[in-house]
Amino acid sequence: MPSAIETFSIHASEAELAELAERLHRTRWPDAELVADGSQGVQQAWMRAICEYWRDGYDWRAREARLNQWPQYRTEVDGLRIHFLHVPSPEPNATPLLMTHGWPGSFVEFHKVLGPLTDPRAHGGDPDDAFEVICPSLPGYGFSDKPRETGWGVERIAGAWAALMARLGHRRYLAQGGDWGSMVTTALSKRDPEHCAGIHLNMAIAPPVREDLAELSAAEKAALATMDHYRKYESAYGKQQATRPQTLAYGLTDSPVGQAAWILEKFWTWVDHGGHGPEAVLSRDELLDNVMLYWLPAAAASSARLYWESFMDFDREPVTAPTALSIFPGELFRPSRRWAQRRYCDLRYFNETERGGHFAAFEQPDIFVREVRDGLRAMRSPQ
Repeated sequence: MPSAIETFSIHASEAELAELAERLHRTRWPDAELVADGSQGVQQAWMRAICEYWRDGYDWRAREARLNQWPQYRTEVDGLRIHFLHVPSPEPNATPLLMTHGWPGSFVEFHKVLGPLTDPRAHGGDPDDAFEVICPSLPGYGFSDKPRETGWGVERIAGAWAALMARLGHRRYLAQGGDWGSMVTTALSKRDPEHCAGIHLNMAIAPPVREDLAELSAAEKAALATMDHYRKYESAYGKQQATRPQTLAYGLTDSPVGQAAWILEKFWTWVDHGGHGPEAVLSRDELLDNVMLYWLPAAAASSARLYWESFMDFDREPVTAPTALSIFPGELFRPSRRWAQRRYCDLRYFNETERGGHFAAFEQPDIFVREVRDGLRAMRSPQ
C-alpha cells in the first residue's frame, strides 16, 4: 500500500525565532581577518552586516508566507518522509520535470523559475514548453527527514526519486539538477531509464582524459585553471564534510552565525557577481531564506553527511540518457563540448551561457529558464 501524500507548509514556532534572535544577540565574534580580501575566509564586516540584518531587519514571517505560496507535500519513501514542491501547470500537456538542488542550496533556489517553467504563456513563453515541476528536498536537507542510518548516498536518493515519481503517477518525466542534484539526476537516468526520458544539467562532471591535454583551446585552459583553483583554495569544505561531518556540525548547529558563514562563504565565491559580492545578484533576504532552511531543522550534520556517503565515489561512467548541458561561466566545473561528448553519449544540447554561476536558477532565472526550455525542447526532437 503506497504511503499517503500529505500537504505541508512551513511554520517556525515563536520559540524557535526567539531562540535564534537570542543566539544572534549573544554572538561571540572572532578576530577580523588579517588581509583585505576573502583569502582567509568570509570577511567579518560583511558577516556582521548580514547577521545584524538577520537579527533586526529580516522578517521571517513574511518570507515564510512567500515560501508557502507554492504547493508543498511530504510522503514516506524508503523509510523517510520526503518534502517536495509539486507545482502543476495550467497547460494540459505539460511535461513532468523533477528538479534537484545541492549543497549549500535548497528548493529556495528554484522559486524564481517555478512560474515561468509551469506557466510559460503567462510569462511570454510558448505554452508547448510548459512543465509540471516536482522539486524534492534531499534527505537530511530542509524539511525532508534526516536519515537514521548510513547508506543514503546518491544512488539511494535516485531510487527514492524514482519511487516518488511513480507514486505521483508519472510514467514519463524529465529531470534537472546542479551540484548534488546533477549527481542524483545522472544516477536517476541510469536507474529509471524506462521512465526518465532525459536530463538537463547545469553542473556536468566530464573531466578531460590524458590525450585531451596535448592540445587545449583557450576555454579549456581556463576551465582547467578554475578546477585547479578549486582544488587548491575552494575544496576544503568538501573534504571536511566528507571525512568528519559530525565534528563540524557541533559548531554550526550551536551558532547561527557559524552556520551562516559556512554557507555564505560559498555564495560569495560561487555566485557570478563580478567581484561585487553576492548581494549584487541576490537579495539579503534571499540569502537568509536559504540559510534558514539549514538553521531551523538543525541540518548541519544531516546535510553534510551526503559528502561522507558519496563525495569520494563520484560516478564518471558514460551516461546514455538523452542529455542537455548548460555551462554557466561562473560554474566550478566547465567541460568543453568535446570533453562532455565523451561522457554524455547522447548529448542533444550543449550551450555556454553569457552570465551565471553555481546557483544558476537563483542567480539568473531568465537565462536558466531559457536553457531548460531550449535544452529539453532539443531533447524532444527526433534524432
